[in-house]
Amino acid sequence: MALVEVKDLYKIFGTNPKRAIPLIKEGKSKQEIKKKTGCTIAINDATFEIHRKETFVVMGLSGSGKSTFIRCLNRLVKPTAGQILIDGKDIVKMGSDELRELRRYKMSMVFQHFGLLPHRNVINNVEFGLELGGMKKTERREKAMEAITLVGLEGFEFSMPNELSGGMQQRVGLARALANDAEILLMDEAFSALDPLIRAQMQDELLDLQDKMHKTIIFITHDLDEALKIGDRIAILGPGGRVRQIGVPEEILSNPADKYVKEFVQNVDRTKIITAGSIKHSGPVLNSIKDGPKAALHLMETQSKSYAYLVDSQRSLKGIIHIEDVIELKKKKENDLSTIVRHDFFTTTPDTAISDLLGTALHTKYPIVVINEDNKFLGIVSREMIIAEVNEGVDESDTPTVFSEILEETEVFQNE
Repeated sequence: MALVEVKDLYKIFGTNPKRAIPLIKEGKSKQEIKKKTGCTIAINDATFEIHRKETFVVMGLSGSGKSTFIRCLNRLVKPTAGQILIDGKDIVKMGSDELRELRRYKMSMVFQHFGLLPHRNVINNVEFGLELGGMKKTERREKAMEAITLVGLEGFEFSMPNELSGGMQQRVGLARALANDAEILLMDEAFSALDPLIRAQMQDELLDLQDKMHKTIIFITHDLDEALKIGDRIAILGPGGRVRQIGVPEEILSNPADKYVKEFVQNVDRTKIITAGSIKHSGPVLNSIKDGPKAALHLMETQSKSYAYLVDSQRSLKGIIHIEDVIELKKKKENDLSTIVRHDFFTTTPDTAISDLLGTALHTKYPIVVINEDNKFLGIVSREMIIAEVNEGVDESDTPTVFSEILEETEVFQNE
């Protein structure tokens, strides 16, 4: 379901830039090519796909070519070589009329420094693109108001830009991009000009908007924490515009492709990204319909456990049974395990970050059960697994994790 396909893409600045491509393929460095040809490599042989309705983050440090890349996507910058296919059409070969239609109806852009017209109020700024497109005033006003409401600016539609905070100004820019209902939303360092608190708030709001809009969002950032927070997938660009790795946040943190990526992500708090679903494993499970005390005792003996989880034929979680209760049931010559079910355990969903489970894991008697939205048993996450993930990649010379301090901070669980 790729909406955007990037194939063998190069962007090289300088006179006769294509002469640098053979040197790139020979493995010459960016500095060597600059010295020999005077050309600067911005994008180096990028090939990847962007799926429909995903938030795809392109990130890298200054000079990695990320802003050049997004400008290639809407042809504000013309690539030196390669293809950019949108819905199967190569925009590199498009003429001015086709490009105008593409920018007007297929994609919108949100800029880092808002790009608002200072002499126009909020609603006039939001409907500006629709006005240029020739839409009638009544219709464009209606669409502008819908976008303003969507970004939470209702009541400010007649305010001037200089009367708004930075976060509110960026909401205006976002509303303007949303007003024409384009399928692709390009966001170039859209939140980097905001202070940290407002930036975090805008990230949350973008996630909420995406849940409603289901746009294809291509987001440029130099902030790894921002990329990990909002990206469905992330492309990390290295020096000279070369793609070093593409993957979901957990993949990039857990399996960095090379030394560059590993160093790039080494200071990230893994516990906020790694989820219960990614570390869960199977546990002792019994079927309430067909299993009885003998089967329960056999399972507990073979797995060296004093408990087991009870599910029905659809794997829906019923509860937990304890070995002492099973023994009592067997003595009574009764077979219905559902009569001894307890619920003294915790559950979580697959997408819960392990940072949110650590306090619970340190105080609960049993592993945390991972269930889906339909209460289906998916597996368990043990305390040992969570602690192992917390300490993954920690250098021995670093300050060790002091779990007694965590215990003090999570005393609330002691009484549960």
